[in-house]
Amino acid sequence: MPYRRLPNTDAARIRAMKKAYEGSHDLPPNRMVISAKSLVNLQRFIPVFEHNILLQRQSLAFQNGRSGDYAEISRKARVYLIHFIRVMNMAIARGDLPKETRVHYGLAANDSTVPCLKTENQLITWGRKVIEGEEQRLRTGGNPITNPTIAVVKVRFQNFLESNNYHKLLIKRIHEYSVKADALRKEADEIILQVWNEVEASFSGLPEGIRKKACEDYGVVYFYRKEEKRKQIISENRFPVFHKQAI
Repeated sequence: MPYRRLPNTDAARIRAMKKAYEGSHDLPPNRMVISAKSLVNLQRFIPVFEHNILLQRQSLAFQNGRSGDYAEISRKARVYLIHFIRVMNMAIARGDLPKETRVHYGLAANDSTVPCLKTENQLITWGRKVIEGEEQRLRTGGNPITNPTIAVVKVRFQNFLESNNYHKLLIKRIHEYSVKADALRKEADEIILQVWNEVEASFSGLPEGIRKKACEDYGVVYFYRKEEKRKQIISENRFPVFHKQAI
């Protein structure tokens, strides 16, 4: 006997539900294979499920499309910030600025190393420290550091912050869609299981071959085990089935 298997992809779930609904929604109550409750559940649930899956896929595709842009914006902000700190350190090494200048940016006066900016949080933290420190230093009469100026660094940093905020919002939205999709998949499986049980019960009095075909017309999916499949092929080759043309 072939065994049935519930769909394991979103496309297969939608296909199974639509087939059951399309085979039932135009029939009078006395000819319906599934219950009225199941029909209403299918009518309500299919568009909700399709819409959420579509939103999830669109968000993922959009994130993948924007990931390259975000990486480049982050890289530019990181490079400009590193260059600013290096230029400041070179000015100190030349004697153009006192070593205490580093303190304005949250750095140790005697430490000429560039802080680690590998992570987003590190880039945000040091970006704010350097920008605020340089602006405060200029307000007290300090000579501006150039090539790059803090104004240019700030533009790159603001672009990164905006992109970072949108990136986080998109990740949050994708997570919400994913959580909702998981819940909807569970509900879809419950609906499909109930519908398939009702379909098989409606056709339970038919011979096996006819019953299987009738159930498949309502979306039920059957699989043969490996040995059963081999026997089925042998049987079909020995005794070909001739289908009568519908009148």
